Order: sequence, then C-alpha cells, then structure tokens
Amino acid sequence: MRAADGVLLGVLDDDPTGSQAVHDVQVVIARDDPAADDPAAEYGAYAAALAGPAATCFVLTNTRSLAEPAAAALTGRVARGLMAASGGAARQTARIQLVSRSDSTLRGHLMAEIRTLDAVRREVTGAGFDGVLFVPAFIEAGRLTAADIHWARTGSGLVPVGETEFARDAAFGYTASDLKAFISEKSGGTISPGEVRSISLADIRQGGPDRIRDLLCVLTDGAWVVVNATEYSDLETVAYAVLLAERNGKAFGFRTGPSFVRALAGLEPRPPLHGAELRSSHPGSGANGLIVAGSHVGQTSRQLGVLRERRHITGVELDVPAVLSGTGAGEIVAGAARQVADVLGRSDVLLYTSRTVVSGRSPEESLSAGARSLRRWPASSSRLSRLRARVPAWPGSSPRAASPRTTSRCTASASAAPRWPASCFPA
Repeated sequence: MRAADGVLLGVLDDDPTGSQAVHDVQVVIARDDPAADDPAAEYGAYAAALAGPAATCFVLTNTRSLAEPAAAALTGRVARGLMAASGGAARQTARIQLVSRSDSTLRGHLMAEIRTLDAVRREVTGAGFDGVLFVPAFIEAGRLTAADIHWARTGSGLVPVGETEFARDAAFGYTASDLKAFISEKSGGTISPGEVRSISLADIRQGGPDRIRDLLCVLTDGAWVVVNATEYSDLETVAYAVLLAERNGKAFGFRTGPSFVRALAGLEPRPPLHGAELRSSHPGSGANGLIVAGSHVGQTSRQLGVLRERRHITGVELDVPAVLSGTGAGEIVAGAARQVADVLGRSDVLLYTSRTVVSGRSPEESLSAGARSLRRWPASSSRLSRLRARVPAWPGSSPRAASPRTTSRCTASASAAPRWPASCFPA
C-alpha cells in the first residue's frame, strides 16, 4: 500500500540507536554546525536514500545531546531538506511522512521537535498536522504501552517507566508513567491529560484497521494520541490504518520509539548479523570492530560489563571529568584516539566514556556538559577516520563526531538483537 500510494518516510533520529529495528535503509549523519552546512550534499544524501528500495531516509540529528533551541533549529533544517528531497526522489511524490524518532524511555525534546515539524509542514504545504501519534514502544527491548501506561522490562520484571532510572535523567527527567499525563507534564500544563486521545489495545485487536482509521480521521488541530502496543502486530495494524486515514486527506506527525518506524516502513523482521556474516556484509571494513558507548545509565554499564566478560575486546576509557576540566583535554582525547588506532588492528575495541555522571545544576547545564565532551572528539578524530572498521553505535555515542566536515551516509544492515544497535557507521 505504501508503494502504491508513493509514500516516503523521513525519520529524524535524536540519537544513534533509532535505526536498530530496521534493515537495508540509508542513514544520513546530519551536522549541527551551521558554518559547516553543505545543503547540496545533504539534499543529495536525502534524495538518494528516499529513492532506495525502502523509500526511507533516517537522518541522525543527535538532538538529544543539544540544548532545545539548537535541537529545534537542526530539526527544522533537516525537515525542510527531507520535504524538498521527497519531490526529487525517484518516485516523484510530495507525500512524505515525517517521524521524530526518540527514546523508548521518553527522554528528549518532545514538544519542541514536534512543534518544529508541524511548523515546517505548514511552511511547505500550507497545513499542519491533524494529529500527532505518540508511539514510544520498543518491542525488542521490552518497552511496552498498555492502558496508556508505558512500561520498561527490567531484571525484576515490567516496571512503570516513571519509576525507572531513565525518569531521573538530569536533562530530561519526568514523573509520569501514564502517557496522557506525561504529555501534559512535558507541555508545561498547556495540554491537559483529558485533551490527549488514546488508541487502546482493544481498539487495535478487536476493531482492526477500520476502527483505527475512524479514530484517526476525527483528529484535528494537531491533537495528541497515545498508541498502546505490546507486540508488532499492534504497531502494524496502526501503521496500516494511518495509510487509510491519509487516503482520506488526513496528515499526521509521529513521535516514536524504534519499533513503530519498522511498521511504518513496511519492513519484515531480519535476524541480527553474526560473525563472518557481519564481516562479509561490509567488505573491506577490516576484521575488527570499534564499539563506541557514551550512555551513562546503569543498564548500559551492566551491558558493557557483560560484553567484556563474554568476548575478547580491548576497552579504552575516555575520562569525561578530566576532559571537561579543560586542563590537557585535547591530549586526553588524542591519547584515547591513539590507543584505539593502535589496538584496532589486533582486536575489537570498546571506546567508552567514564562511568562517573557529570551533571549540571539545571537540565541546560547537564546538556552543555555532554556537548562540551562531544566537541572535544572531532579535533582528534582524523586519526580514526583513516581506519577501516565497523562501528556499531551505542546509546550516547555520536558517529557525527567521526566525520566533522562531510555529510556521511551509510546503511543499517540488520535488525538488532535485544538491546543491541546494529547500525554501522563509517569510522
């Protein structure tokens, strides 16, 4: 149905892990430095991705690492580029769905990025979104929505997401697990919980696509709607209903976790790549891989521990407090780059940030600390840019830093195993 209607999919990804639920789609790494903009290169990368078999372009904006004004500005620039490129893609269509792909544990610039996408659509087409679908489910990782409550699977079972460590994030913390209340919380009270609509599991499983289409067709003025989902069939039913409602002239924005993007794109699941299969899918990339991990949450620390226990891998730590101190920061980063370059020919390498969390006195200061540590990296990345290696992105990493002066494009090779992103970026 997507192909018959000529529908394209543009996904603005606010951290490097959004493409882990899809495969065989193009991922473009956006720059957040206006002085380094190359509109022609970005347009070409978007158009080439949209013209591919999946008719889908992921753009890694990494806006979760930026302050809100910068995040909104980059979101707007990329959205305009995607809409312009959709008219020049091989399918010659102006119809493109814009997805703000964000965190399945609800962190990120929710309201600012959706407002920006709506504003760009108004600017280009003369009309904004009739409704915004909020679909944070990430089936592979056990992030599920039922009865409008968002849940996260932990070692002790399913827990309301507002009770997890993610809700205590220094920059994007929150209290609500009920997604209607969460939207109200993030709107600063300008949207009440009662104004938020909901598509229930009963609507999906008993009413099917026609019922969901009818619910979507009554949305107006950018109304928010929570989508409940605990398995892929729920997401696929809603994705099909979206196409039916769009045939009736409706327009939607999307704020989603990774899983709904696969449903919207109409992609079948694919098992994770393993060993020789991974190497053969990237000929010339070298025998070893560089894994970059920047997330500081406890779950990531536990995963890193398991990774190092289960396989031969050399760890290189980047001392974030030392980098932020400013004293010898350049040499600290350069030293880490030299270690990675020296070891990568002999083994896989895990480059990870120190586990000490550096928080500011406000959400803005916390984001600023993270941005300062990221910006130390490009100055010393030229040594790594000459390496040939597969680079899977982990939450909190920034592949953009490895290519500071160019627009990079790569392919998401395979869907992820639970909690393991499979997108491979050029080193």
